[in-house]
Amino acid sequence: MLLTSVVFADDLGQREKAAKQVSQQFVKQLGGHLKKEMKANGPVAAIKVCKDIAPEIANKLSLENGWRVTRVTTKTRNPMLGTPDQWERETLAKFAARAEKGESYSTMKQAEVVDEAGKSYYRFMKPMPVKPVCLNCHGSDEQIPGTVKAELDKQYPFDQATGYKLGDLRGAISIKQPMDIPLRKKF
Repeated sequence: MLLTSVVFADDLGQREKAAKQVSQQFVKQLGGHLKKEMKANGPVAAIKVCKDIAPEIANKLSLENGWRVTRVTTKTRNPMLGTPDQWERETLAKFAARAEKGESYSTMKQAEVVDEAGKSYYRFMKPMPVKPVCLNCHGSDEQIPGTVKAELDKQYPFDQATGYKLGDLRGAISIKQPMDIPLRKKF
């Protein structure tokens, strides 16, 4: 029994390491595309990075690893993508509560094995705080340029993802790994 616990702990350690690396890859790739588009074409053109390229990055990472990799938030821009499930909503609330007590989002994560419909999953989330560039599309009405606001209204008629301040919790990267599928590569 002790050996099983050690093997399970080692597996969880590897899964956490893998999830951290994948979440870092997601943030790095998204940030690179966003920075490039902002510099080349400005914030209106950069909307397509979060709208089209971010889901492509998440899909690619999901397929490469056999997991579900996504972004979730309590204030969705596109309700079809990014609406959290119960575990994700609870984790987002925990992140916000921890931040209110002074903990930095940069040090936060949530990782655990959960049972859903009779199947075990390794769940991992890493918060995504609002950075200066985010305010071009997610800030207050005064911070969002008129041309950006007009494009957001056109692209997202049910947008709830505005009114953020620098450092707020924008959402999180969420990873869901089936426990019955081994890691595909060593991390």
